[in-house]
Amino acid sequence: MSVGGEAKFSIGQVVEHKLFGYRGVIYDADPVYCGTPEWYEQMARSRPPKNKPWYKVLVHDAAHETYVAERNLEPDSSAAEIRHPGVALLFDGFADGAYQPRRRVV
Repeated sequence: MSVGGEAKFSIGQVVEHKLFGYRGVIYDADPVYCGTPEWYEQMARSRPPKNKPWYKVLVHDAAHETYVAERNLEPDSSAAEIRHPGVALLFDGFADGAYQPRRRVV
């Protein structure tokens, strides 16, 4: 899914979580929060805005993913690749500090 013009980050961009310090790669994005009210109440303790972009992120050196509000992310400056089992499924390669999304065959 693409995000509207206000999004700071793009699919394939490597980011770092400002609060928790983990790195990851964005593989999908929502223009606004699209989770359940229950998930937001339990997991989004800093209460980030729901009316701004949220991103699905594959977490470096882990097998899980996260759903993160834009305000909690910043660009990663390390230029290092992300180690996650989903990277090879979603991206074709890594160049210039970003991943190239796989092209879908229709």
